[in-house]
Amino acid sequence: MSPLTARQAERRLVLLTVTRWLPVGLVFGLTVLLPLERGVGLAEVGVILAVQGFVVLALEVPTGGFADTVGRRPVLLAAGVIAVVSSIVFVLAEGFWMFALAMLLQGFFRVLDSGPLEAWFVDAAHADDPAHPVERGLSRAGTALGVSIALGAAAGGGLVAWHPLAGWSPLVLPFLVSTGAMLVHLVLTAVLVREDVRIRTATTAVGMRDTVVGGFAELARSRVLRGLVLVEVFWVVAMIAFEVVTPARLTELVGTEAAAAALFGPASAAAWALFAAGSAVAGVASARIGVAVTAILARLLNGAFVIVMGLVAGPVGLLAAYGAAYAFHGSAGPMHNALLHRQATSSNRAVVLSLNSMVAGGMSSVALLVLGPLAEATSTSLAFVLAGAFSLLGALFYLPALRAERGGRLRPGRDIRDPS
Repeated sequence: MSPLTARQAERRLVLLTVTRWLPVGLVFGLTVLLPLERGVGLAEVGVILAVQGFVVLALEVPTGGFADTVGRRPVLLAAGVIAVVSSIVFVLAEGFWMFALAMLLQGFFRVLDSGPLEAWFVDAAHADDPAHPVERGLSRAGTALGVSIALGAAAGGGLVAWHPLAGWSPLVLPFLVSTGAMLVHLVLTAVLVREDVRIRTATTAVGMRDTVVGGFAELARSRVLRGLVLVEVFWVVAMIAFEVVTPARLTELVGTEAAAAALFGPASAAAWALFAAGSAVAGVASARIGVAVTAILARLLNGAFVIVMGLVAGPVGLLAAYGAAYAFHGSAGPMHNALLHRQATSSNRAVVLSLNSMVAGGMSSVALLVLGPLAEATSTSLAFVLAGAFSLLGALFYLPALRAERGGRLRPGRDIRDPS
């Protein structure tokens, strides 16, 4: 087969991003509401969701090394199979331990899935054109992510309102449809992701070791990479607030989980549409003011609107601020990842992304263990304010990347790493 062009790789990235995140949109918010409906407390939900983060903390970097060593395609296929199994277990769960098992499996899916697709795209694009501006493709993928989750959330809310399965909770059908969509994604991944075999099985362990060690060595050497990874410590706390606390706060305001789910579906659809718009705007803005500046502004505005979510009263104000937070969330993600890719090479790209995701996963677990009990013991409003204020501090850690970009060491479309 002939090699892919950069444009072909970009189109495949966008399509696979849609099929990867549409299932997430279908059940967005329901991963909190279904356990609550089945008698699990909010603090226990935080513990359940934290399980995924601890798996990420433990296995993210080794699996990134595995993807860089044996190839991105087999890792993505394994991730797809585990995603389907995790979804089935979650639907069947009735108590704390079954939900925890589902999230344990979800953690395995997350560590296998988090970096290989982007790494495959960047390498395929650079193989065709070493100067191809990957931030453009990442921005388009971010837009596709937002649109797919928006459509999924709207459909999920509609499925909850429709409720055709008598004797079942109205929250169950979106999970069943989501599982089917995961199967479609798995098939498309098998068809569309093409790459050369990287290494023979006999040398896999040695290759993984060298790749992982090299990734940590790069983290120790580069101030820019260390700063980017440390950003995750702060912004992920805001993300946990607007993803996990929002459904619980909405339930408080409207009375029941089912009523909150029916309202949260269209609200999430609107928020993710704003996420898509934010990703698209970031792609344009970064060409004018720089990737690092765009990332900084987006993170600051995201945190500010999380604070606003804690200060407003009533569901309308809550959901309006929620949408604004998601718009800037969409702007920040592609820019952050573009900066990460500029600190990586083909041999360690998935590991670099995994280092970032490892810190995010570990910190998300800590945030879940803190914010859930805090919201339950005090108020959801206070949880929003504290999470948003804490996340603002993370913008400071973009300064090394900003200085490097202004000094000409982070040029679009090139694998030029920080020489410090």
